[in-house]
Amino acid sequence: MKRWIQKATARPMARITGVIYLLYFLTAILAQILDGKKLVVYSNAMNLIATGFYLILTILFYFIFKPVNRSLSLVAALFSLAGCIVMTLDLFPRVALPISPLWFFGPYCLLIGYLIFRSTFLPHILGALMALAGVGWLAFLAPNLAHFLTLGIEGLGVLAEASLMLWLMVMGVNIQRWKEQAVVA
Repeated sequence: MKRWIQKATARPMARITGVIYLLYFLTAILAQILDGKKLVVYSNAMNLIATGFYLILTILFYFIFKPVNRSLSLVAALFSLAGCIVMTLDLFPRVALPISPLWFFGPYCLLIGYLIFRSTFLPHILGALMALAGVGWLAFLAPNLAHFLTLGIEGLGVLAEASLMLWLMVMGVNIQRWKEQAVVA
């Protein structure tokens, strides 16, 4: 499998990542709609599917950002994996943990933002937006602060992640620069 990933070009991988990101967004939104209509079983099923898409997204991001910094890309992937586990356990009240998945998704977005900013193959503005989204998600850990900023934090998070998703789907990554960073790494 490692050879297959190495042979795959970065632009198609980036575009596939964008599509997986879109599928995550759509299933997560559908889960929220179903939850709002008190269809909890269907909402939980959609949340599990959304989490599956996010796990795939995490793996794809690891390979995209590995040329920037292999160790940080791995740490980011581990944060995301932990967040997905906590989010999944939250769907089952008997095994739910007393911690928020945002403890993991905040640092994940910060790390992805840093990796984008350090990359030469994606626009730095996307990295800045993702890092700000990470700071925003971490603000939810202080409920008194987050209470006043909820709409802004969620808006920033959606703007950052949707911008990255759209960029990956439409533009992909700069292949030449990605390969140059991959060779150096």
